[in-house]
Amino acid sequence: MLESPLALDPRVRDLMVETKVTCPFLGSLVHQELLSVRGATDNPLANIEDVRRLGNEGGGDLGDLLAFFAAGNHALMRNSSGSALDTPVQAGLFSLELPGSQGSHPGHSGILQGNPTTLGSGRLSQEDFDRLAKLATDNFLKRSDVGKFIAQNLKRDPNSKVASANVAELMARDLAGVIGAISTALASKLLGSGSDASDNHRLLEQTLTKLMGENNLVGSAGEFGLLFAFLTHDPNTKEIEGEPALALDRLHGMFVQKQLPDGWQTWKKSRVDWVVHTTALLLAAGKEYHQLSAN
Repeated sequence: MLESPLALDPRVRDLMVETKVTCPFLGSLVHQELLSVRGATDNPLANIEDVRRLGNEGGGDLGDLLAFFAAGNHALMRNSSGSALDTPVQAGLFSLELPGSQGSHPGHSGILQGNPTTLGSGRLSQEDFDRLAKLATDNFLKRSDVGKFIAQNLKRDPNSKVASANVAELMARDLAGVIGAISTALASKLLGSGSDASDNHRLLEQTLTKLMGENNLVGSAGEFGLLFAFLTHDPNTKEIEGEPALALDRLHGMFVQKQLPDGWQTWKKSRVDWVVHTTALLLAAGKEYHQLSAN
């Protein structure tokens, strides 16, 4: 039987979101009381099935991917002394302690957390959000702009791991015909159709998720790929120069205000969109990273 949800004072909830739940999606869900917090305030947990249900709102299956990440990256909670994340959580739950978890890595954006190895190191860095926002044109951020941001973050952090061989491996698997942007329309070509599409989709997803833990370039692309997958069918998302572009006010709402956009429950959010966007971000960021490294 799962632990009962906690009744949290709003100030305690806000501090928890700021210091521990350093994800624009999960943080917003907790802040808006859409995702129940369990466990203890200094060792918060959540129900994996709640995340699956919320991620699948609108008829898609992105929640299944979120549940996979929750179970894989956040299966450990603080020990009795509170010094480390090394105690398995109860089956069906995952830890909301994101900094210091398996999913936290060098070369991150810096927007919502400080040292990725330090528990409770979450905080909002307006300076880092502004670095991202400056790449936008007319208040829209193209996917290739985010690829540049990822590359800049990796170059800024001497502890980041970027394995060129892994990028070459992904490209060799024909994840894209060119290094330029991959549109949603190209997904069918990449993934095939019918049962072949399902098999190829699972293969690409497994490859990407495995590499996320080995290569910070892939990890960062996967994180922002989730953001693009979440907002792909948002009416405020549009196409600029053949690639998707996110409305900057949507990102400000999620990162800074901890608020999901109005109507988010109504549009479809899918795993295949995550594969397409993560791949495009990986290639764009890899190209930019190697250009920065050559200078």
